[in-house]
Amino acid sequence: MVQVWRDLLFAHWKVPAEIIRPLIPAPLELDTFAGEAWLTIAPFHMSLRFRRLPILRGMTRIPELNCRTYVTAAGKPGIFFFSLDAASRFAVWGARTFYRLPYFPAQMRVEARAGIIDYSSTRIRGGVAAFHGSYSPTSPPRNAQPGSLDHFLVERYCLYAVWRGALYRGDIHHLPWPLQDASAQIEENTVPRAASIDVDATHPAVTAFVKELKVVIWPLIRA
Repeated sequence: MVQVWRDLLFAHWKVPAEIIRPLIPAPLELDTFAGEAWLTIAPFHMSLRFRRLPILRGMTRIPELNCRTYVTAAGKPGIFFFSLDAASRFAVWGARTFYRLPYFPAQMRVEARAGIIDYSSTRIRGGVAAFHGSYSPTSPPRNAQPGSLDHFLVERYCLYAVWRGALYRGDIHHLPWPLQDASAQIEENTVPRAASIDVDATHPAVTAFVKELKVVIWPLIRA
């Protein structure tokens, strides 16, 4: 399928590896930068279409918020999701059914005003998890430099899922992320707590903004 992600905030927290490692299912290995693990919350909205088909009704602006960390399998770096909240019940059903990802339905609102994105999400089922805040870009776009923390956090081209004890990989393809520095004011964020991770959830260590990125996603394969 093809997705276009828009008005995305990367909010990153540094977390001791010993806190996140027990939450990663085998055979995945936790990936770290300078010995530290990282947790990321990413609110955005997207359009979605399947290959060779037009965008379906209701798939032009789907709010989504994910909570993720960074892993490797057989030396291939990727992303492991603790949770993904979406405002589309169809998207939740499809991702749970075909990608074995922990999606949850949520009431969500995304509004843009004078370059500032106001974002609100409250999970409907699957535990208490809410995010309310606003964010905006503060610099021109740039690409992450290889070897940098930015590159470690964003330039990953697969996701991993574990289902019935088996490891699966979903490959993705896109151009390098056009990152911008970001200003973020997070009023409420209980998403990490819902994943059993304790951080100062309204004060991320690193933030970045992305206006738009087109992504191609392949079906899951057995890893």
